[in-house]
Amino acid sequence: MRFLDANVFIYAYYKPKQTLSEQQREFKEKAKKVVRRINEGEEVITSVIHLSEISNILKRALSINDLHLLMIGLYSLGNVKVMSVSAEEYLSAVEMMNEHSLDPNDCLAVGIMQREGVDEIYTFDKGFDRVKSIKRLP
Repeated sequence: MRFLDANVFIYAYYKPKQTLSEQQREFKEKAKKVVRRINEGEEVITSVIHLSEISNILKRALSINDLHLLMIGLYSLGNVKVMSVSAEEYLSAVEMMNEHSLDPNDCLAVGIMQREGVDEIYTFDKGFDRVKSIKRLP
């Protein structure tokens, strides 16, 4: 099982108004492949916070109906485990910020991964490379 970071869906679904750079096009294609694997049954774990990130960004790129279908679809897939997050867990993530030089939501992902025994993450965020116990994919 792998952790699914929000930016995978953002790269896969966001429709920018300007021309994409070569790297952005590459990320977009890789993100679409990850989404396809998840739709085909690959098991992943994420959190309600990360789904909120997806929603907050994609609400500007998708119609409300398409966003609704995407979010319901993610919750409906039996292979996507969505973790709830308590206030205490989020505070622990905030306390990890200096240790990993990551933002609170990324530290939350690290904490969930450690708790669940997951050591791979689908993300394009190179900051995760600083966390030695985690392998960043794709």
